Amino acid sequence: MEELKILLAKGRIYESVYELLSDVGISIYLPDRTYFPITNQEDLAFQVVKPQIVSNLLANGRADLGFSGKDWVYENGVQDQVEEIMDLGFDPVRIVAAIPDTVDYDALLKKPVTIATEYQTLSAKWVQEKKIQGTLFRTWGTSEGFVQDNKDSIAQILIDNTSTGSSLRANHLKIVDTLMESSTRMYASKEAMANPAKKQKIMELKMLFQTVLDARNRVMLEMNVAEDKFESLVKGLPSMRSPTVSPLFGGNGYAIKIAVKKSDVPTLLPKLQSLGATDIVEYELRKVMI
Repeated sequence: MEELKILLAKGRIYESVYELLSDVGISIYLPDRTYFPITNQEDLAFQVVKPQIVSNLLANGRADLGFSGKDWVYENGVQDQVEEIMDLGFDPVRIVAAIPDTVDYDALLKKPVTIATEYQTLSAKWVQEKKIQGTLFRTWGTSEGFVQDNKDSIAQILIDNTSTGSSLRANHLKIVDTLMESSTRMYASKEAMANPAKKQKIMELKMLFQTVLDARNRVMLEMNVAEDKFESLVKGLPSMRSPTVSPLFGGNGYAIKIAVKKSDVPTLLPKLQSLGATDIVEYELRKVMI
């Protein structure tokens, strides 16, 4: 089969995707000072690039598959030239406009302003939509220091990404608008999706990733229950499908196994115990195919 060329973005995206690949059984090893990880899959070829250019390379047909934040796809203006395969949900952020917390936003917009941002395309669109007299000042990386409430400040508005807003608050900035929400997603080139063999491999990877992501949100619970309490216990069980039930040795009751959401466990365990469950065991799942 023809190799599937996959782009991995440096930084936080790389770490999250590396773990996901490992969990589905795809190992990668990146030797020092190189950009081409070694993998145990003969039909996959990886390359590490800056996160800002993943979507551009896909749009230009220089790779088949890649992982990028949605923000950079739209910042590069290639959202119609690549195909989003799935939202992995990693590193969720908002692209926001922020100003000093001592400044009145409405009053600020009535005069010309300078906007410090790494997002030139998204910011230009925002300026146009808001009908602001705004000049863009390109920044790279950390940008909070460019926006202050004094006459020497380089800019009056910051447009940047934030996950919790803590860095903005620490720099005495307040959020006044949200341009978009973003997270790490898997994108494919149009050319790859038009190739039946490559498309099949891409969709197989999507399926594998989904089994791991579903498993991360669930745990398996096993328990025993006496025969006289079996019916009431089963009626109180949540599960992805019907629970797995088997008789205990000696006919003294049943063993029950269910997969449940992790978030349900704190309230579910006391409920199960009140319904007669005993010997309850919880353990992690590696993959879940629904």
